[in-house]
Amino acid sequence: MSNITLYLSPGSCARVSAIVLEELELEFETQVVRFMQGEHKTPTYKMINPKGKVPVLIYHGQALTENVAIITFLNQLYGKLLPPTNNPLDFSKQLADLCFCSSTLHPLVTRIRMPSFFAGEDNAKTVQDLAFKAMDEFFQLIDKTLSDQKWWYSDNWSAIDAYLHWCFWRVQDAGYPVEKYQHFCDHAERMAQRPAVKRAIARDNAASLILESEGLLFKPQPIVR
Repeated sequence: MSNITLYLSPGSCARVSAIVLEELELEFETQVVRFMQGEHKTPTYKMINPKGKVPVLIYHGQALTENVAIITFLNQLYGKLLPPTNNPLDFSKQLADLCFCSSTLHPLVTRIRMPSFFAGEDNAKTVQDLAFKAMDEFFQLIDKTLSDQKWWYSDNWSAIDAYLHWCFWRVQDAGYPVEKYQHFCDHAERMAQRPAVKRAIARDNAASLILESEGLLFKPQPIVR
């Protein structure tokens, strides 16, 4: 039995943590959270994560939430996830990049992927349109950064690339025109070829099959354009 467990829901940002765990080649188990059944709001789950969200990393009996914290913790233990540095300013810049993914990109991803959650079905298209427009600026920034380098940090893959990849995939699946950003598209192709990413996606797909067999797989309705 592994000493590491990742609580996830298919399609969620828990895939980011799954990718970094796979990149580190750590042995870990996954636990599927049944959102459609309200499992994330139960007292049992809230004892693990009072915020009622995923991911949750259980590491040797201790729970840790939030991708930024999980990535930072694992990097402190094992390295390999962020460029090595002993400079507090450089480390803080890395945290800023992680927070760019989690607090700038991620909320827009959610509004693009699940707009009705924020404004109901009648206003969903308006919410998504505004999120599309807001996301353009940041995809332009990412595309420019990747225009002359393979990864966010030049030739060195990092956990930032895992988070960017999840954001890209999530909005692409919701109809956002990612094809406007060729360098970001190329980055997504490189990510898709990484063995760790393939293994993380396989875990996600296995979770989807479990939920689908139980009639609990969430499938947001596409916005008609």
